[in-house]
Amino acid sequence: MGRVVVVGSINVDVVARSSRIPRPGETVLGESITLLPGGKGANQAVAAHRLETSVVLSGAVGNDQFSAVSLDFFRSEGINLEHISTADGATGTALIVVDDRGENSIVIVPGANQQLWADGSQDLGLDGTDVTLLQNEVPEVINIAALEQAQTAGARCILNLAPYRDTSNDLLSQIDYLIVNETEFAELLQMDPNDMLEDRVSGLLAEGAGPTNNIVVTLGEVGLVARLSGGSVSRIAAYKVPVIDTTGAGDCFCGAFAAALVRGSEPEAALAFANCAAAISVQRVGAGPSMPTRAEVEALLSR
Repeated sequence: MGRVVVVGSINVDVVARSSRIPRPGETVLGESITLLPGGKGANQAVAAHRLETSVVLSGAVGNDQFSAVSLDFFRSEGINLEHISTADGATGTALIVVDDRGENSIVIVPGANQQLWADGSQDLGLDGTDVTLLQNEVPEVINIAALEQAQTAGARCILNLAPYRDTSNDLLSQIDYLIVNETEFAELLQMDPNDMLEDRVSGLLAEGAGPTNNIVVTLGEVGLVARLSGGSVSRIAAYKVPVIDTTGAGDCFCGAFAAALVRGSEPEAALAFANCAAAISVQRVGAGPSMPTRAEVEALLSR
């Protein structure tokens, strides 16, 4: 069986819980503050690893005290640190406010993530059984280099276009699976995010919108809509669960989708598996620590 090879960010999440997210210029009273391991790359790697998949994480931490939060967590999870480098300066940091509904507001300071592969491309040792998982918390040049390695090896490549940034069509068109939420999909198409309701998204995908064949649009509490090879459009409803914290739910989805593909699942089955994993993660606090195990996902799927 192949590996999920994640090239991406490693952050420390500073999470404040409050009754609501403050408006611009407003101060609200918080209830608690927690320091947790996070970063989209790290979260996706942990998600795939807990689902009993072989994982490689290529990322960078700083030479500050925050780095220990991430590295100690990776060691406790049994994730190999061979491809994690140390850069001068601060470890990537995310400042997160979570309200009583589990919704969040996030500011990311990239830190060491901007220095990933600063000394040249890292050989990921890919082969055709691997799935490479990318996202946008590292420079685009890193994603391009990782995609080139995946194509040379015949490995499939997933790009989670989050956080959204203008990305070259050349890169987007060569991705095997593009994963976005409704806001990112709207930005990609230069449309109003308020128009991205489920029926509208389904119609756009059916009409061929987007830069690549396989596009997955996650819609939060609604579920997801996906266009897969052949042009068929599928909808999968979200699980109705009590939401504690949505931080990292998208990363959980991406890691679980990659893990299912590596194990040989067909794309639609992999989407259903990932949808279930994300439903479990939102019932827990934090990003990396909230990722479910394979047994938990399979138990919920069987109900």
